[in-house]
Amino acid sequence: MTRSPARVLLVAILAAGAPLTAAGCANEAILHKVTTAPSPSAVRTTPAAHASPAAAPVLTPAQAQAALITDADLGAPWTPTQGTATWRDTLLKAKTTAPDCQRLLDALYADELLGTPATTQAVTTLDDTDDEAQLRYQVAAFPPADVNRTLDWLRSLPQKCAAFTATTTRSGTQTVTVTEATPPTVGDAREGLHLTLTGTTPEGDQSTLTLDTAAVRIGDDTITVTNGGLGNVPVDAAGQALETGAQRLTEVQRQGRVQI
Repeated sequence: MTRSPARVLLVAILAAGAPLTAAGCANEAILHKVTTAPSPSAVRTTPAAHASPAAAPVLTPAQAQAALITDADLGAPWTPTQGTATWRDTLLKAKTTAPDCQRLLDALYADELLGTPATTQAVTTLDDTDDEAQLRYQVAAFPPADVNRTLDWLRSLPQKCAAFTATTTRSGTQTVTVTEATPPTVGDAREGLHLTLTGTTPEGDQSTLTLDTAAVRIGDDTITVTNGGLGNVPVDAAGQALETGAQRLTEVQRQGRVQI
């Protein structure tokens, strides 16, 4: 079959244009790949792991120990303790029918006025050999919101537990009075109580246990102090311990804390 010159020229032009078209399509594909972002629906993201809340900073055991008071801070006649006071088991281990009053007795007997510390704590106990009194001093970390709720509860006790009776195993029935005590104006929040437990000993003698107890929150840390005895309990001992101890704890806090 004989092709005309015009037809031969058209076929040649089409054949020559085919590579250019293919190359143009390839170049367009490369350009599209480089410059066009994938559609949002095509993007697969890996969800970031949920970070757990940062642990509250707390004192190290060494720092809590350094924040304690010593017998030298209170002066004579205070000395390091020789053992647990006998009145703790004979008088504080008692039962009563009022729930709030029972909670108070249990907290005093267990030496956990603010509850059980979840983290670092340090404790010291001192004896007044002249008046046979004993002072227990604790530095511990608690969530501030929990401490504030407990302080509110303590504040309500002079009304809820102003006077009640408690039954002990060894010392019979005790008449308990609870009044408000005013701790020194230290820390961020504070509350204090003054208690007396009056009854008769197994030997028939009249006895009165006097207790001064207080708690102070300083940031995320707390100080609790309880001073008690069957004789003349020094009225200023708990306040002096709190004033000195608050300054010491504040200074320890400034020195640095750790994350747990």
